[in-house]
Amino acid sequence: MKQQGLECCEQIFVHGDLVEKVNREMPEEEELYDLAELFKVFGDSTRIRILFVLFEAEVCVCDLAEILHMTQSAISHQLKILKQAKLVSARREGKSVFYSLADDHVRTIIAQGREHIEE
Repeated sequence: MKQQGLECCEQIFVHGDLVEKVNREMPEEEELYDLAELFKVFGDSTRIRILFVLFEAEVCVCDLAEILHMTQSAISHQLKILKQAKLVSARREGKSVFYSLADDHVRTIIAQGREHIEE
């Protein structure tokens, strides 16, 4: 049986042991939602570009705007989203605010994504 070009089983037979195992291991709905929201953050190339800058150095909004040829307002908007997702952190130094990666998990997520698309 084919549906929209996908291969399907020719007869209906539910493998109860597999279904039970998957249901036991499936995370709670709230966790799945949070995970989906995290991956949405990576769905914007500007935010990915910001993260790549932060791989190299801790920078302020002015530096990011210069490096990425964008307005400070546009950069600030994207940084707010990255900060809410706990992907970047900020520290104040005098009149400047410097941004950096929140932790090495961010590097790992991006590295694995790159590895996947390069296969």
